[in-house]
Amino acid sequence: MRHLLFFLLAESLLSGAVHAAPPNILFLLTDDQRFDAVGALGHPVLKTPNIDSLARSGHVFRNAYTLGANVGAVCTPSRNMLQIGKAYFRYEGIHAKPDGHTMPEVFNAAGYETYYYGKKGNTAPLVEAKFEHSQALANNDLEHVGGEPGKCIVDAAIEFLRSRDRKRPLFMQLAWPNPHDPRTAAEKYMAMYRRDEIPLPKNYMPQHPFDNGEMAVRDERLAPWPRSEDEIRRHLHEYYATISGLDFHIGRLLAVLKEVGLAENTIIIFASDNGLAIGSHGLMGKQNVYEDGLKVPLIFSGPGIPKGESAALVYLLDLFPTFCDLAGLPAPEGIDGRSLKPVIVGTAKGVRDTLFLSYKNVQRALRDDRWKLIRYPLINRAQLFDLASDPYEMRDLAGDLAQADRIAKMMGALREWQQRLGDPDPLEVADTKTGAWTPPGPEEPKAKRPRKAKGSGGQ
Repeated sequence: MRHLLFFLLAESLLSGAVHAAPPNILFLLTDDQRFDAVGALGHPVLKTPNIDSLARSGHVFRNAYTLGANVGAVCTPSRNMLQIGKAYFRYEGIHAKPDGHTMPEVFNAAGYETYYYGKKGNTAPLVEAKFEHSQALANNDLEHVGGEPGKCIVDAAIEFLRSRDRKRPLFMQLAWPNPHDPRTAAEKYMAMYRRDEIPLPKNYMPQHPFDNGEMAVRDERLAPWPRSEDEIRRHLHEYYATISGLDFHIGRLLAVLKEVGLAENTIIIFASDNGLAIGSHGLMGKQNVYEDGLKVPLIFSGPGIPKGESAALVYLLDLFPTFCDLAGLPAPEGIDGRSLKPVIVGTAKGVRDTLFLSYKNVQRALRDDRWKLIRYPLINRAQLFDLASDPYEMRDLAGDLAQADRIAKMMGALREWQQRLGDPDPLEVADTKTGAWTPPGPEEPKAKRPRKAKGSGGQ
């Protein structure tokens, strides 16, 4: 049946007497990589020549986000939503279940050879098991051996590419545990950066000014309060070195793609599952709805992908229907994602007017093409940012009486999104907290600090 569907697909792609083979799809997904953590996307010091090559030849989405999270491990709902094209409110529990309409199941049925290799834990294991070739790291530490982030998964992918029978199109997803901590980049990657020259985030703060509802989660305990400039630079140094190491191994993969003759018919997508604060707003993790927490890099490159970029408001869960559209397949009905192909090829400027963002029951946000409203229900507080003039969310305009009508309208739009997605949590509560917060004392348990790479103490 699967092979019959493949031949029907191939037949449907005939254009006159010319046969257009279904494209291969290579989906590269990193862990905890901020939206700006790519050299070609404007980062002042980060060295990512191989990811840069994808950005410079392809289409960049400047406003891509994961929708949010119902647990502190934001990567879990992010990766589940990716595989099903639906918001996390649509499924029960922590993990989405295969129902015949998930990403691997759709591409399996269309005759694609599907391959998945990813990190252990905080993923979508029930759905990922449906890939024809499905493997997870036995231990995420495998990707830190020798200070070579990404090497284990890339080695296996290269072996597969060189040995497979290429009679069928390929859908390959590689989902690394990098640059998530612990960050153990080898000295050669650490030496690419001088710690004392690494700029702090433009929205760096020693401490977040109020209780956002998740101030002492595991990620936030990776650095003491207040966040010192030296401590943030240490984290950024290890973070950038890890990304550069991963970029090197992505380059090896891209070279082999050309070597085996697949590059000319392979669409490559690069993204991350969520962002990371690392000092922005006085935070360290991704348990927030600031741009630094939920915004991600998103790049398409390959045949049929025009060079350019877009400011369209998009979700990672849009990738599933987009992959279907690029492969000439119908996307499942009833999903929340929307195909981005019209934006990529220039027939549409966007697929939605606003985005809804959420974190557990403590934060909600709405953004349009200019404005962003953040709501903290448990402390009855809001923030309003003009992203056109304040992209780093440093000037809160919620107290400006001139913005009262705008805030009321955006609150109404937030409620409409909640109703549409089945979000049950209120935007206001009767018994509110003050918002004041005191950091945990030294006697309280702290998260295990990230391991340092051997020889990584230098500047």
